[in-house]
Amino acid sequence: RQNTMVDYGSLFFATVGTTIPSFVMAIFFIYIFALGLHLFPITGWGTPQHMVMPTVILALGAAAFLARITRASMLEAIRQDYVRTARSKGLREQVVIVGHVLKNAMIPVATVVGPAAAGLITGSFIIETFFSVPGIGREYVLSITALDYPVIMATTLLYAFFIVVANLSVDLVYGMLDPRIKVAK
Repeated sequence: RQNTMVDYGSLFFATVGTTIPSFVMAIFFIYIFALGLHLFPITGWGTPQHMVMPTVILALGAAAFLARITRASMLEAIRQDYVRTARSKGLREQVVIVGHVLKNAMIPVATVVGPAAAGLITGSFIIETFFSVPGIGREYVLSITALDYPVIMATTLLYAFFIVVANLSVDLVYGMLDPRIKVAK
């Protein structure tokens, strides 16, 4: 529901999650959870505890971005005439929300998933370097500092492939969500 405490709270956290860069969030997480509470190690990649902070930091930004887009799409879709018609026909509220509103609200969300995936991939460069995670992003950064051109080109091509696959997947999902989109023959 719009204009409730839950709505305001989730909107606040979504706004904070999208405005704070991942490297700043990493500093806060290290200070609070590693140095303050001693819950997680700062660097390394040997145990599940090593994976928690980098994974959460990468996921928070994308989740906050998608939450804001989903909220805006839901608010726009719920005000459409077909929702009023479905309610006047006596459909249960859950059927109206899940069957009509959510399905139509996911179309704009699906559109931004491709760029969000690209943001996750580029964010992994910083997070892997920050937490000393032995991944492709860290190798990419190390190859740039060492001027290792073959590795730079290979990782750039690999990341470009990931982004193309993500955008192609979004286009296929978009076609399933919106029946007006058809493959041209």
